Amino acid sequence: MFENLTEKLSKTLRNLRGVGKLTEDNISEALAEVRKALLSADVHFRVVREFIDEVKGACLGQDVLKSVSPGQQVVKIINDELVKLLGEGSAELRDEKPLRILMVGLHGAGKTTTSAKLAKCLAKDGKSPMLVACDIYRPAAIDQLEFLANQENFSFYSDRTSKNVPQIARAAWEESKQNGADVIIFDTAGRLQIDDELVGELEILNKEVNPHEILLVADAALGQEAVNVAKTFHEKLGLSGIVLTKLDGDARGGSALSMKKVTGAPIKFMGVGEKIDDFEVFHPDRLASRILGMGDVVSLVEKAQENLDEEESARMAEKILKAEFDFEDFLSQMKQMKKLGSMGSIAKMLPGMGNVQVGDKEEAALAKHEAIILSMTKEERRVPRIIGGSRRKRIATGSGVQIRDVNQLIKQFSQMQKMMKKMKGGKMRRMMEGFGGGGMPSMEDMDPKELAKLAKQFK
Repeated sequence: MFENLTEKLSKTLRNLRGVGKLTEDNISEALAEVRKALLSADVHFRVVREFIDEVKGACLGQDVLKSVSPGQQVVKIINDELVKLLGEGSAELRDEKPLRILMVGLHGAGKTTTSAKLAKCLAKDGKSPMLVACDIYRPAAIDQLEFLANQENFSFYSDRTSKNVPQIARAAWEESKQNGADVIIFDTAGRLQIDDELVGELEILNKEVNPHEILLVADAALGQEAVNVAKTFHEKLGLSGIVLTKLDGDARGGSALSMKKVTGAPIKFMGVGEKIDDFEVFHPDRLASRILGMGDVVSLVEKAQENLDEEESARMAEKILKAEFDFEDFLSQMKQMKKLGSMGSIAKMLPGMGNVQVGDKEEAALAKHEAIILSMTKEERRVPRIIGGSRRKRIATGSGVQIRDVNQLIKQFSQMQKMMKKMKGGKMRRMMEGFGGGGMPSMEDMDPKELAKLAKQFK
């Protein structure tokens, strides 16, 4: 997501960091590159023009603060304008009970899957969702929604014999009163394109359901076409919000940057993967930070708090502080990290990692390391120095790898242990206490060179 844009913006902003004074010339030169980067990311040209004008006006209209460099100030201005562009604040769903949500969109945008993802997201907040199958045209739509509902133990309603969608919705509404659902999500049919028949059906259903929220599920990979689709749906139905899907596969991301400005409808959620948990509340400030390569540490911490075992994390933190981290601990951490998602998704949330490619190769390397460690005995994991030639041969055979792979992992792990011992002390403690106390460690406590060395150990 946004890899190309992040890379180009980062390069442009780096060139500004050495500038001693902001002038119209160097600002114009930098913003010309920013304009190219945004257009290549498929951001709407009118949005780009207005964005550049706003940034230029803000840059030239401010005095340079003594506490920051001109380059840093420009980054701050661009970040603020990106937040404005994406839509300031968090666009929350209405607080109604029961909350009725109508999911609309074109065929292939991912409405059915997104309906289940939204239900899962709301269930985490203590809601009791009910999924309603109102797509009677796509053969597998009802089966798919029922499967996802059963998988998560959500209430589900369908009528496989009826072709009257408003009647199905009305019956589901009556049933929800009996099962205690406080959120009712209606999954509707889509088309390959917006036509009068589709709009007419949705308008009738809208009157019948009288939803509190009408959410458009839009495929981010469509770029500007997704923006046009959103604009048309908004004009016809009056959208309350947008859910952007497939952001994990869209390297350009122009639709996310254009959607709010062009349609006036806020982006409320985004799908960032295929799994039902790959779904996030849309935070403009956090996304702006990701785009500029500054990471999204807040979301990472929230993900960690939600998925990781608190006691296990505290135990591990203490072992790291004492530089007593062994293969047993490494295996435990690998299992914990899997709960957060792919390596690529985690990397994008780390400051400075926005344009670093972490893909299938890195995932495969991590899987190989796990297999090697699982082939070790408990004693070998805890005391790696006892792993001699015969033991390494046995481990390689058991994990299906070459002996050199085992040798390399042990060597790298040894180097990492040495690095931890070097970092042992007050600096590391302050960092770990930041996590343990529910807050974030200060970035000034982190030595970039040391972290970079540490990150390289398991590549």
